[in-house]
Amino acid sequence: MTDLKAELHRKLRAGRAGLLSKLEGLTEYDMRRPMTPTATNLLGLVKHLASLEYGYLGESFDRPAPEPLAWIDDGSVWEGADMWARPDESSKYIIGLYQRACAHADRTIADLALETPGHVRHWPEDRRATTLGVLLVRMVSETAQHAGHADVLRELIDGKAGPDHDGFGDDAKWRQYHARVQAAADTHRVQDSL
Repeated sequence: MTDLKAELHRKLRAGRAGLLSKLEGLTEYDMRRPMTPTATNLLGLVKHLASLEYGYLGESFDRPAPEPLAWIDDGSVWEGADMWARPDESSKYIIGLYQRACAHADRTIADLALETPGHVRHWPEDRRATTLGVLLVRMVSETAQHAGHADVLRELIDGKAGPDHDGFGDDAKWRQYHARVQAAADTHRVQDSL
């Protein structure tokens, strides 16, 4: 039988590693540039998840971040300040922040049982009370979601796709596959225009 806490922690660590792998080999510009109309960018995803690691798996159990997070302290987090890197925030700083936040969260996970009560102060008052188990599931979900965003952003930047990309085929096979998917979509373009 699998230990639920260990399995959740394993999934969280895998998601973290997947996210960070999407920054490897990129320039500062490519890590920062907004790739969607809502300005989603790779370094912003890492910064956002650092805030969540420190919050959900630290602050919620009276284990505050051991370093200041200016966007939390000044309230600009509610204006999206955790979703992009300011010019004075280097990628080395943001990545290091994330690694430190993850290590902080790992200590909480190791020290506490899934049933340990916690509280999320910015949640509605009637839902603030929670447990490590609930917040660990939430953190696995948040990390997986944003790691998926990072997969797509990285592919848009330089074509580097997920770990199963090369097992599917070479560039010619991917072009054929893309053409097949496009042709299927095009049948609806014609239908939609009628």
